Amino acid sequence: MLKIRGSRHAVRAFNRSVVLSKASGSAIMSSELDIRNYFEFAKELILKAGEVFKCGFEGEKIVESKAHEWDLVTDYDKKIEDILIKSLKEKFPDHEFIGEETTASVKNAPVLTDKPTWLIDPIDGTINYINANPNTCISVALAVCKKIVVGIIYNPITSELYTAIKGHGAFLNDKPIKTSRNTELRKSLIELELFSLRIASKNRDIRWGRFEALLNASQGIRFLGSAAMALAYVAKGAIDCFQMDHLQPWDVAAGVLIICEAGGTVIDTKDEEYNVMKPKTIAAANETLAMEIKQLITDTDLKIMRKRLTRT
Repeated sequence: MLKIRGSRHAVRAFNRSVVLSKASGSAIMSSELDIRNYFEFAKELILKAGEVFKCGFEGEKIVESKAHEWDLVTDYDKKIEDILIKSLKEKFPDHEFIGEETTASVKNAPVLTDKPTWLIDPIDGTINYINANPNTCISVALAVCKKIVVGIIYNPITSELYTAIKGHGAFLNDKPIKTSRNTELRKSLIELELFSLRIASKNRDIRWGRFEALLNASQGIRFLGSAAMALAYVAKGAIDCFQMDHLQPWDVAAGVLIICEAGGTVIDTKDEEYNVMKPKTIAAANETLAMEIKQLITDTDLKIMRKRLTRT
């Protein structure tokens, strides 16, 4: 379980010596130098994978559906994930991997252990990618002892490289970035996931209710079609808030670290602790905004549940 918060005035409290835990009967030690080396190697690898990404974006792609007709995957998703995992595994043979496409192929729920683990989304925003919409990216994070210590989001189409190492700030193309200073929801631009509104389910009324409440309470709503890109936009101050439930760990892992290192806050929509492996995500420029959104969602859900009772 991870409770992740950042502050513009927070002390950079990353352990200067080691991250130490016990797993499989042996000690896992990752010094700050180790983590910097992991980061540098991954960054260069992701930039190289970006060339493959661009080839697929501009050229022909093989497109298949996964569990649902709207859950699409391309041959380039698989190619890029293979490139990343193969190279990282060769360089760091004791590391583990949670990749979107490899996880889908084995049908098992991923488990995050204390071992250094890479969480990889080779193409976030696949439908955008298929349709040559530039809101798409590669998202890679590294967890050590279940804590996210490296986050990298790269959009090869716009040449935007968002990076963070825990305790060392957030960057866009090597320039420091910060979340917006807005603390009022009524003045906020919010990113929401809208696609699920079309899906019939027992909680569709809750999703519609939240959408209406946030639309009325904010300055405006946006939908980029890529959770990772939306998180990066919160980190650089282009949008103020992001709210989305039912994502996967590879969708959010890099972005939540980058936001926190940029001075923002990430909390769970309903629970007290944020769990990156079961992410129900409110990501905001600051804690004030995050808590206001959480309270609005709580109040809205309660109103809808009461309405349900009056209909029975």
